[in-house]
Amino acid sequence: MKKVEAIIRKSKFDEVKKALHAIEVNFFSYWDVTGVGNEKQGHIYRGISYSTSDIQRRYLVIVVSDEFLERTVETLLDSAHTGNVGDGKIFVSEVLEAYRIRTRENGYEGIN
Repeated sequence: MKKVEAIIRKSKFDEVKKALHAIEVNFFSYWDVTGVGNEKQGHIYRGISYSTSDIQRRYLVIVVSDEFLERTVETLLDSAHTGNVGDGKIFVSEVLEAYRIRTRENGYEGIN
């Protein structure tokens, strides 16, 4: 099993969620987060300068089977992409075990 962690633009969340549901990723967790990016310049909107050093994003955590990893990552890359600086990041790590508390199922059955 793999854990996929994605940091995406908040404005792309609904599109990403629909795309994940379309490939049958029906469970994931998410949080609103603030991060610090590489871009140091500010933006001016209606005469007011806004700092871009603190970036509002959404953080998703998805656990999938090894066979489903590539499809999940490709879906995230396609649906979260704008082509602009700040589109986000995806991290993949190994999950040693998973358990469903209610039924005590473990492994892939524990997350499916």
